[in-house]
Amino acid sequence: MATPNYGYEKRQKELAKRKKKEEKLKSKAERKLTGDAPENDETDAEPGTPAEGTPAGDAA
Repeated sequence: MATPNYGYEKRQKELAKRKKKEEKLKSKAERKLTGDAPENDETDAEPGTPAEGTPAGDAA
């Protein structure tokens, strides 16, 4: 019976982690260059106005 190659598995995990980190840094840099705000629709609404999914008459 063959033994597991733990070194290979560790290397693959490290490569995946490094790739994910590089993609995150790249997207962060792109956002910084374009000046995009986080995509959260609820923060764009004016204070005092109900969110789209909530009924206006309910005051719990």
